[in-house]
Amino acid sequence: MNLQNKVVVITGGASGLGQATARFLVQEKGAKVALLDMNEAAGKETVDELGGANAAFYRVDVTVEQEVDSALDAIIGRFGAIHADINAAGIPLPFKLLDKEGKASGLQKFRSVVNINLIGLFTVMAKCAERMSLNEPDEKGERGVIVNISSGAAFEGQIGQCGYSASKAGVNGLNMPAARELGPLGIRVNSIAPGLFATPMINSLNPKVQEALTAMCEAPKRMGEMEEFAMACTFLIENSYMNGRTIRLDAATTMQAK
Repeated sequence: MNLQNKVVVITGGASGLGQATARFLVQEKGAKVALLDMNEAAGKETVDELGGANAAFYRVDVTVEQEVDSALDAIIGRFGAIHADINAAGIPLPFKLLDKEGKASGLQKFRSVVNINLIGLFTVMAKCAERMSLNEPDEKGERGVIVNISSGAAFEGQIGQCGYSASKAGVNGLNMPAARELGPLGIRVNSIAPGLFATPMINSLNPKVQEALTAMCEAPKRMGEMEEFAMACTFLIENSYMNGRTIRLDAATTMQAK
């Protein structure tokens, strides 16, 4: 899919990897971006940076269907269509199966992380797919592309990541059945499982903590750059033969148990 003047919905688009991807798509590919996020101040700042003709912000809780529907309808009202959907919203919320007294963890944290990282993601992708199916197909027969953001934790989760790892493994599990269902409609579905990236949150950590994280990276021996993530998202949108798969973007890194 040619991204020039295409409309891309990005959840978690007001910060971190989602924001970096929004910048890249607008500045390097000439796309329009619609940012769905809970951080209103950051969302408005990003729109000011990218320009109101190229970007719009909508305060959305991805776990609330009505908010998702309202935002997507507003996006179509403003830009005319939705061509791609990048689902980057998520929370880590670490916790152990057993607490310090050996008691089983309550279900609240597990429900919370799965509700946002998996169920919320499913809600947005399904509702975007519904609207993409109404697009006129391009010269290759494509109507839309969905890119879901998983994590290396989906494969090698660390201690305390049961909820997070389960939710991200579920994201990867959506690829094939969704790709098979939506393929005849001209909609592709893939996911990216990023490793350690130099996000603003990571860069704010103590330098010694950053060094310990970097030591886990295999080759190259550094954390990923934000633009490298954005380029991977762009590849999955632009390459019409990529479908139903997960890309591990992690410098051959295997996370340690803790």
